[in-house]
Amino acid sequence: MSTVLQFVPFNSSIDPTFWHTLTKLKIDTLKLSEEPIPIRAWYERGRWVQDRESFGSNEIGMGGDLRVDGKSFSVDEPKTRVPGRVTVHGILKNYNKIEDFKSCDKQALFNSFSDNLWKNLHSRSILDQKDENFPTFLVINFADLKKYRYFYWFGFPAFIPKPSWTTLSEDWSNLRLNDSIELGRLISESEGDECHWIAKREAGKWFIGSSSQWSEFFPPTLPTDERYVLFIDPAVSSQALGWPLRNILAKIFVQNGSSGQRFNVIAYRDPVGSNQSYSVTRSLLLKVELPEQVSHDGNRPSAIGWEKNSVGKLGPRMADLAPMMDPKRLAEQAVDLNLKLMRWRILPELDLEKISSTRCLLLGAGTLGCYVARTLMAWGVRKITLVDSAKVSFSNPVRQPLFEFQDCIEAGKPKAECAAAALKRIYPGIDAKGVELSIPMPGHPIAPNLVDKTKGDVRKLEELFDQHDVIYLLMDSRESRWLPTVLGASKRKLVMNAALGFDSYLVMRHGVRSQIELSAEAVSGSSIPQIRQLGCYFCNDVVAPADSLTDRTLDQMCTVTRPGLAPIASATAVEIMAAVLQHPNGIEALAEVNNSKGQDSRSLEESSPGKESVLGTVPHQVRGFLSKFENLKLVGPAYDKCTGCSERVIMAYEKEGFEGMLIKVFNEEKYLEKLTGLDKLYSESEKLMESLDWDEDEEDE
Repeated sequence: MSTVLQFVPFNSSIDPTFWHTLTKLKIDTLKLSEEPIPIRAWYERGRWVQDRESFGSNEIGMGGDLRVDGKSFSVDEPKTRVPGRVTVHGILKNYNKIEDFKSCDKQALFNSFSDNLWKNLHSRSILDQKDENFPTFLVINFADLKKYRYFYWFGFPAFIPKPSWTTLSEDWSNLRLNDSIELGRLISESEGDECHWIAKREAGKWFIGSSSQWSEFFPPTLPTDERYVLFIDPAVSSQALGWPLRNILAKIFVQNGSSGQRFNVIAYRDPVGSNQSYSVTRSLLLKVELPEQVSHDGNRPSAIGWEKNSVGKLGPRMADLAPMMDPKRLAEQAVDLNLKLMRWRILPELDLEKISSTRCLLLGAGTLGCYVARTLMAWGVRKITLVDSAKVSFSNPVRQPLFEFQDCIEAGKPKAECAAAALKRIYPGIDAKGVELSIPMPGHPIAPNLVDKTKGDVRKLEELFDQHDVIYLLMDSRESRWLPTVLGASKRKLVMNAALGFDSYLVMRHGVRSQIELSAEAVSGSSIPQIRQLGCYFCNDVVAPADSLTDRTLDQMCTVTRPGLAPIASATAVEIMAAVLQHPNGIEALAEVNNSKGQDSRSLEESSPGKESVLGTVPHQVRGFLSKFENLKLVGPAYDKCTGCSERVIMAYEKEGFEGMLIKVFNEEKYLEKLTGLDKLYSESEKLMESLDWDEDEEDE
């Protein structure tokens, strides 16, 4: 008595690395695209393992699920051939919104996929090695990247002829061990990554070939009882066969017509002998046939194959990876999500890696330092070093967000180290370091017993400059910025300077040496004679920096500013840095200047068409005024007598170092003015004033 041939549906098995790779692919590459992407999966022959609790007397069947992992997206990479494993290709369609995933016409999608599969059954042998890249399964999914929840539904389309393939129940038998071993050897010696073959036995010896050679391999005179179709069977049931056989049978019938309606099937499974007899295996041997009334008219038969969910109903599944993931790994992926979303639609050209790889040195861990550090973290910067010599005081926590009350107790913790520890608590993946260090200053003489310590501090500061790309000057005195300005100019670092008044602030980037020369005529309406190099914090001074801390009242020694000023200035400094890093010319990016009143501002970059930052304007200076809620963009050229960045100062530092130059700056009040020629400028100005003949009587007249 014939019975309808039964099949065991595929179950999907998804390694967590698959979702991790999809997340990265979605954020960095796919973005808003919903175009199907190729993937690959694999299944293995059914196998059995011994049950330890039964002391080896029982065996448990391990069905070959369709498996995907992180490498499933690397469809172009060479595959590693594993005995008993079959690689199959498919497509994945990722939806941007959960609503679209729920409302999409899944049946229409499934039918369209099945139509293409059926057409290729007619046009070519899709299951042969030469056509192995043709997709035979599909996946639709939605990825909630904030909660790490993934909704998905696998489809394994398979065709159902009417009437169906049948088999005689008494014809089922187990393949003998010797035959299994010989067929296994032939499979391993065959080329490609096929899932089925045709086989025959002549003179007691097995031969296999490709199903595309059906008519040549099976001559018309060969009885149907001696024709075999061999396939890798992922099932473990003794009453049903693996899902891939459905389309293998459909393909054979479509390609060979009536000659492909009756033959034997070998379901090749784990070659290890069963417990019943060591002379036979779990592989099955049976005869199948398709009733004669089935016609080969080319019309596609109905197809089934949507996977059932965990409750046994047709519907999608959901994978929630959040409980499984290391919290630090979760944070690592989540902190960059908002940044990477910028590239989906607004700024596709944004180079986030250039910003995240930038090493930032923050000189000053006070109000400005805390806010700058937080904003740098928001931009994805992973290397932050803070330098400060002070301790956390009770007045700090309410204004400086990296400190809290406990940090002030017992004379206070070192600010730099405390701030770095706070950054690591906020995001454990950051490389944050605190350095307790005093920065020598002009006008603050060095006592003889402190010369060696000061020299060591300078050497340490020089090492820190060498180890970082961007330097932030965030100290609370003018003269403390002098030495970092000199080091930044000498080492061609991007130096960002932020300073606060009561209701105003200044944020500027220092120019770098050997910047492109540009005459004023390049910008219409500009009154600047020549931009040889952008100026630094000291370029507008006509006197050398001096002691501004001694002989001051309390309100002059403490930073007295409107509380909202520091966050504004800090954010502005970081945003200018980001804009500079995105500019084609980097730290040598030219600045925007304001034309005469009533005209729009123009940029020096207009002299070089196409060169601009993807983040927009790259100013030299921004001066803000909270009293008027106004910002001014200013530009100032480097001053050849500047005490901070002029060639005379830089060359003296590079040639004479600490002993020959720096110690004089710290101990001698007028040294910098003599070195730069400011003293002569002052003297000449005095003489000019004296030479003028002021006649008050003539003026009165």
